[in-house]
Amino acid sequence: MSLESTRQYPVLYSFRRCPFAMRARMALYQAGVQCEMVEVELKSKPAAMLALSPKGSVPVLQLLSGEVIDESLDIMRWALQQNDSAHWLPSSWVFTQALIDENDGEFKLNLDRYKYPQRYPGGNSLVARDKGLIFLHQLNTLLKGNAYLLGQQVSFVDIAIFPFVRQFANTNADWFADQSLPSLQRWLKTLLDSDLFKAIMEKNRSHLL
Repeated sequence: MSLESTRQYPVLYSFRRCPFAMRARMALYQAGVQCEMVEVELKSKPAAMLALSPKGSVPVLQLLSGEVIDESLDIMRWALQQNDSAHWLPSSWVFTQALIDENDGEFKLNLDRYKYPQRYPGGNSLVARDKGLIFLHQLNTLLKGNAYLLGQQVSFVDIAIFPFVRQFANTNADWFADQSLPSLQRWLKTLLDSDLFKAIMEKNRSHLL
């Protein structure tokens, strides 16, 4: 009997600090989807994961059917299609997708150049930081008078964007704290302090409940 045929749960290949993996884990946890967790060493990626997804990036989710989902947003959508009792999925994707596209596109590009300047010779990390700050001010404006990006309830877009804002803030926490972003800083702290985030960041998890 093959290992696959004896599995009780989908398998999630993840890396604890990867923002793409974080948002996938948050959606899976919120939806109550149990997964067998495989923490990936990025310098020594498991052959089983590479066989499922040759691009070699996390997260990768293998369902019991054998289907492979290797994009974090697709994993989020799949999880919430199983159970969206907290109503994270939007009634319209137009605005939500536009924000996520900006986060995953221009903001992520600037975040990488700010956080990892050694990977981009000839670049300017402070210029990248200031370009990224433009997006953060947009988010801060959306959050004025709102607890979350779409209103008073957390939603798909908050979870999709939050791990990247966290990474940006942590690159230079003192500088970030000095910025005039009170609504965004409150939003970030709320999500960092949430039971959901604490649960998915536990070390040595064998299952995601």
